[in-house]
Amino acid sequence: MVGSIAALGAGLAAIGAGIGIGQIGGHALDAIARQPEEISKIQTNMLIAAALVEGVALFAVVVSFLGLNSGV
Repeated sequence: MVGSIAALGAGLAAIGAGIGIGQIGGHALDAIARQPEEISKIQTNMLIAAALVEGVALFAVVVSFLGLNSGV
């Protein structure tokens, strides 16, 4: 039972990260289409935001697997 909950938590973290990065990329492309001269600033901000989303998702996966090992 605990293993199933940990797997569910890891899956939800991965899905959330995928949705978040997709939103970041989509909105960055919209911004680049509106202001092509600002591509370097937009791209830099997009990569930083995507890295932060990935970091949170990785943290969530680690916490779910720690819950698996603790047997709580």
